[in-house]
Amino acid sequence: MTIGHNSMDGQMLLQYIDRIEKLQEAKDMVALDIKEVLMDSKMNGFENKILKQIIKLRRMSAEDRDEQDALLELYKQAAGMIPQQTDEDI
Repeated sequence: MTIGHNSMDGQMLLQYIDRIEKLQEAKDMVALDIKEVLMDSKMNGFENKILKQIIKLRRMSAEDRDEQDALLELYKQAAGMIPQQTDEDI
């Protein structure tokens, strides 16, 4: 494939590159804004690792969250991190 600089394809390619570069700049600015908010929340005593987990969970559907919670519980039991329930416990 040959694309000349002044051809229609060349101009279209440059338009895509310009759009991507502008979006990348906007993305970088948003990342800086998020970093500032996280620094502010940490200064106010919040744990950023937990904040990020909550944000991740809020983006999930309720069904996906429930499935993840159930699997986490199962894995924790299998790893001996929590006692297994017996019929007597129920």
